[in-house]
Amino acid sequence: MQKQKLTNVGILAHVDAGKTSLTEHFLYYAGVTRKRGSVDAGTTNSDFLDVERERGISVRSSFTTFEWNDTQINLIDTPGHVDFSTDVERVLGILDFAVLVVSAAEGVQSHTENIYSALKESGIPFMIFVNKIDRTGVEIDSLLNEIKMELTDNILILNSVENEGQNEASVSPISITRVYQDNIESIVTSDEAALEKYLEDYDFSAEELSKLAINSVQTNKISPLLFGSAKNDVGIEALLDNIVRFAPQANGDTDKPLSAMVHSVSFDKTMGKIANVRLFNGAILSRDTVKNVSLDIEEKVTQIMKIASSKFIDIGRVEAGDIAAISGMQNVRAGDILGDEIGGLRKPIKLNQPLLTLKAEPKNEADYPALAEALTQLSHEDPTLEFEQLKEERELHIKILGYIQLEVLETIIKQRYGLEVIFEKPSVIYKETPVAKVLGIVRYTMPKPCWSVMNFLIEPLERGSGVEYHSQMSVDKIKQRYQNETERTIPSALKQGIKGWEVTDLRITLVDGEDHEMHSRAGDFAVATPMGILNGLKEIGTKFLEPILSFKIIAPDEYLGAITSDIIQMRGSFEAPQQENGRFTLEGLVPLATSLEYSIRLSSKTADKAKIRTHFHSYKECADNLGVVRPYKGISPLDRSKWILKARRALQ
Repeated sequence: MQKQKLTNVGILAHVDAGKTSLTEHFLYYAGVTRKRGSVDAGTTNSDFLDVERERGISVRSSFTTFEWNDTQINLIDTPGHVDFSTDVERVLGILDFAVLVVSAAEGVQSHTENIYSALKESGIPFMIFVNKIDRTGVEIDSLLNEIKMELTDNILILNSVENEGQNEASVSPISITRVYQDNIESIVTSDEAALEKYLEDYDFSAEELSKLAINSVQTNKISPLLFGSAKNDVGIEALLDNIVRFAPQANGDTDKPLSAMVHSVSFDKTMGKIANVRLFNGAILSRDTVKNVSLDIEEKVTQIMKIASSKFIDIGRVEAGDIAAISGMQNVRAGDILGDEIGGLRKPIKLNQPLLTLKAEPKNEADYPALAEALTQLSHEDPTLEFEQLKEERELHIKILGYIQLEVLETIIKQRYGLEVIFEKPSVIYKETPVAKVLGIVRYTMPKPCWSVMNFLIEPLERGSGVEYHSQMSVDKIKQRYQNETERTIPSALKQGIKGWEVTDLRITLVDGEDHEMHSRAGDFAVATPMGILNGLKEIGTKFLEPILSFKIIAPDEYLGAITSDIIQMRGSFEAPQQENGRFTLEGLVPLATSLEYSIRLSSKTADKAKIRTHFHSYKECADNLGVVRPYKGISPLDRSKWILKARRALQ
């Protein structure tokens, strides 16, 4: 008996392009729901959180399962706002196919380009669905030119539009054989043998063209494109048919050791923490004990479920290629790897990273422990929050991508935990790096029992290099287990430098030192390492690194002077503008610190006629007067006496 085809499909788009509405139609057509949910009415099935239904946007990815044309489709609806793009990054690691939704009204938006670039980088095959063809002002020819210019011109247009820009807008299918024949040159390039036949004027049959086209799509050489309107139920069945036609089968080997990724973590009032897991190899059964490679722990699975129309269905077993919701793993976090960390996992794709940090406080001081616990749980669902609790200062710190994320977080904390939280104004996350080469020296030999003597050669590296650590020490001078403890401590030692920020772009080499046969313990080297490194950094000094964004602005020519003046005032730089048909495209770099709210100012200045896309580019040096010095959080290793007392738990 042939196994049913299974594929994992993601719906991706800029916010408000209509992803969730599409999902609601899919569930209705597949017979999973009896009534289509509405984003406007707050009755969607794929939005699980109250805040999602209230705001009409997805802030967490969600998955649901249904069947169409004898194919099981695990559908992942993703957030569209850039503030939640780290969730999309994880989803990209589990997909077999994607539907990139483009709004016919707004066209190719900033986050649309980011997602397209990520799909191409990851090699995930995809199709484009142009939604909202009924919106006033839609011009299909103009939109197609925009897609070809800003995304790709390697497309197979599968239907045509009638009455564009009107409520009566409809679509008509184009003969699939004609589509293949009209695009034959693009289709045959995915197969060398077929290309040779084409050059010899071979007459391909309809079946051969179909196989070649499917292969071209699945190898990311070309992308199908369909028009429609989710609001008016236009083109939805055709979209489903073509997902089944072009999406590759989910692969994986059930007989191999378990290899899986937790792409999201959610909370259910009845079952508690739910891990949504994609299996690449192996299988998981209820009551299995599963190794969490990321945390180096084992946890027991209590239940394995599928989700259909927001309802959990107990399935008891999940196999390679499939996705399931798993309960029981209380410590699991989004992004964790289960089982074998190398078995078929895809290279991570970065769309964005948190560049803002802030302090959270409970409105009621008595709620401090509860808020700390709430933020701990929420950081399991979104690890990029990087929640940090500084117990000595009774401070709670998180990192975020933007202000919408902060508003949503405040609402979730109130709705789920019944807590009111106050967030201080976010600060740009700076970094620091050593000014020059220096020797960091530490002699931790008193008060006994202790003995750790180390000399670290600290050298600056090029921007973007990160941290390198090496040891030149013989195990005769410092035992290997002590050297291992030193290396393990390096990341925590660099979390705060002499200006209060993470230290990066440096090489640290252990060049000299000694242990003591009687007095040394591994913990002595964990205590001494931060002291030695900060001693060196204090002696030579560090310089600030600030986050830089790349930008792309498209606007009418009349605004060119004003916009270039803005960029210069924000300490930005740009390339020569490209001008065509009364509009210009300007690309360049600008510091985050000076451009935090520029998209709002730009929209106001140009009466919404300008479009801006920004993306994290790199960290670059900035003058000391432009950075922000933060006090050291906790006890600094430079305060030697207190640091040692704390390490020995003699200081509360």
